Amino acid sequence: MAHAQVFIFHRPAEPGEPALVRLLADVRARLADQHARLFATIGASVNVVADWPAGRRFGEVLAGLVPAAGGLVVLSSGAVPLLRRHDAERLVAVAEAGGPLALTNNRYSSDVCAVGDARLLRNLPPLGSDNVLPRWLSEKAGFAIAELPAGARLALDLDTPLDVALVGLHPAAPAWLRAAGHGAGLAVPRLEEVRALAADPRRELLVFGRSGSTTLRWLERNARCRVRFLAEERGLRTAMAGQRPPSATLGRLLEQAGPGALAALVGRLSDGAIVDSRVLLADRLGADEDGWPPAADRYASDLLRPDDIEDRWLRALTASAATASDPILLGGHSLVGPGVPLLLRAARA
Repeated sequence: MAHAQVFIFHRPAEPGEPALVRLLADVRARLADQHARLFATIGASVNVVADWPAGRRFGEVLAGLVPAAGGLVVLSSGAVPLLRRHDAERLVAVAEAGGPLALTNNRYSSDVCAVGDARLLRNLPPLGSDNVLPRWLSEKAGFAIAELPAGARLALDLDTPLDVALVGLHPAAPAWLRAAGHGAGLAVPRLEEVRALAADPRRELLVFGRSGSTTLRWLERNARCRVRFLAEERGLRTAMAGQRPPSATLGRLLEQAGPGALAALVGRLSDGAIVDSRVLLADRLGADEDGWPPAADRYASDLLRPDDIEDRWLRALTASAATASDPILLGGHSLVGPGVPLLLRAARA
């Protein structure tokens, strides 16, 4: 039986990139090292892929790395920061077993995926990221897809500096990760305000974006406030050719009222909100992140720092959230999905 090969994809920051971009790249690099050591201790062969030709997409790069025989595990350097040894052992077991089976944390938007028979990956199209890999394996290669039994713990990842602060709220977060967030001054904005809102049965919280039934069930059982739940554009990063372009209710309202009206719109619906700003960007600019404001702007927006944002539309949206009388949080999938229990852990107080 061949040893599993593990490929950890990492993009270092380029010289001269903004501070938040460099910070996130450094944290991801350290997480990649942690994962590499973990997989190595259980006998896997680990490869950190940190250098590939400009313009080549994830699918093209992975197709060129496929071993002649056997299976592999693939993840990005920001993925699954709360991965445990038994999770890694399950992934390696699938990769070493062979056959048309894949194991992932999420079949619809993967962050880590083990593939039993990797040879078919040589035919991968130029996928933009690993998120869509299980879907391609299922729909195009006939693989059976299984999911790790880890729930929200393995749904968290580090897509933005805000996620470093968010994951740092988890009791099982690595000490070095929590220290890195504190040392860089990262914190979830208006955290105590949104926790107080969730604990008040007289108030209402809006959750908007790529959230799902698991988060809604948690809110129904744990939040004392009323909840207005708008789940929109799930699978945004795993859309395949022929699907309709993204469109979102709140995005349509902002198109009419302007980004500076975010606080007013939220105020008509609720007493505060947790908003997936990537869905708003996709509604306005399309699903391809290459057409969005640069990463540094998005990261500053998540931290409610409008003065650090160059894009006028995103700066106005962020300023509206930052100055709103009621708390409005902006972020990505982790914020509105698996991060909600971390945000609102005091909701039953």
